[in-house]
Amino acid sequence: METRSQAPIFFRAHPIARWSELSDRLFFWAFVVGLAWVPFWYGGNDWIAWGVNAILFPGLTLLFEIGLLCRSKRHPVSIRALALPVGLFIGVLCWIVLQLATWTKLPWLNPIWNMASEALGHPVAASISVNRDLTTLALVRLITAGSVFWLALQLCRFGERAHLLLISLGIIGSVYACLGLIALKGIHVPWLTYLPSNREYVSATFINRDSYATYAGMGFIVIVGLIWEHYRANLNETATDLRALLGAVVDSSGGVGAALLAAGFLIFVALLLTGSRGALLSVTFSLFLMVQLDHSRRGAYRREHLVLFVLAIGCIGATLLIFGNLVGAKLEQSGIYDANRVAVYLLTLRSIINAPLQGWGYGTFVDVFPMYRDRTIDLWGVWAQAHDSYLEVLQGLGVVFGLMLIICVVVLVARCARGAITRQRGGMVPAVAATVGVLIGVNALIDFGLQMPAVAITFMAILGAGVAQSFSSRSALED
Repeated sequence: METRSQAPIFFRAHPIARWSELSDRLFFWAFVVGLAWVPFWYGGNDWIAWGVNAILFPGLTLLFEIGLLCRSKRHPVSIRALALPVGLFIGVLCWIVLQLATWTKLPWLNPIWNMASEALGHPVAASISVNRDLTTLALVRLITAGSVFWLALQLCRFGERAHLLLISLGIIGSVYACLGLIALKGIHVPWLTYLPSNREYVSATFINRDSYATYAGMGFIVIVGLIWEHYRANLNETATDLRALLGAVVDSSGGVGAALLAAGFLIFVALLLTGSRGALLSVTFSLFLMVQLDHSRRGAYRREHLVLFVLAIGCIGATLLIFGNLVGAKLEQSGIYDANRVAVYLLTLRSIINAPLQGWGYGTFVDVFPMYRDRTIDLWGVWAQAHDSYLEVLQGLGVVFGLMLIICVVVLVARCARGAITRQRGGMVPAVAATVGVLIGVNALIDFGLQMPAVAITFMAILGAGVAQSFSSRSALED
């Protein structure tokens, strides 16, 4: 009896279902293109990049929401599933708007506006923020980051798409690592006129090499997660004797494995050649956390896992030995302790104590710090950042709302860590997200990488995918 070959499910589906799937794919790839664009223009730290990002990502989010309404489709992840962090985030947004308000008669309006009125001889509208332009800019960047998280959360509820997002970010990170290594040889990046043509360190398209090191660290962790999953899946199907395991490792190192290893090598070399001490220490600490998460999920390691771990330590150690001379020289010359940074931390704490509840206005550190600067730090140079994102948040928002914003992110990272431990399948994405979250959290103690748009937006994309995959695939999260 003659049988007809059936068409793929996608083509046999209802036309509305096909259009819905196509629409989600278009949104996903537009989202990936946006993530590839973000580091392109000075790491996103430029007026042009700020404007493009503020239109691109919130605009994509708005179109996605309109598309859901037009298709009468539910959100893959309901807002109720993340009620606490969403509530904290909305509360912070409302407070920033209040900091910008000039119509309020609150008793804690900043007295600097009265001083400006007396100096100018005419009334000046007062607000909590000492610089409403800077606070508005910081608010726009915060909303942009929030829209990236929300879009990644909804698009990456399906495991295949979340995995594809990590692969895409690994490719993007590898491309920028190659660009940074090429630029190290004196080849000028043509579209970035403010970058020096001859550089001693790798900074890719970033003006600040430490910020690029944070971005490269995230890319390296993504690649490590993909490599670990690739080898573990292949070794689980082989014999358990040592010779067979080593043979399986060699076989797995071809094709996809070779591409992943090459990408990881490029990014790690670029990271080492930034000479960033903080980024390297943060990445090292984060990788140990990734191993611990995997151990907590699986219990005692089998022989193949131990073989992979030993080989990974050997490869990373050899690369560090060959290309880590810049970091080693900087550690030998400057050590870990920086007296100027400690002095800046103490001065920033003084400013927080003087405005503990209302803050000075979100994103206004560069205007507030000169009021407290004294001879405990060198007289030369401008401190535009505190090199501690936590202190800047507390200074700008006040202690209460600053802690709310920090707790919001901590809760999401903890959700990813929990998902990495409890999920039997699909735990790699939340494990990578939790590890990247720890990397960012540790780095924020000693640097300002999170304040670079390319770092913040990429982190939010990874975190959104991790949170979406932290819930079991059997859980009904739709609204």
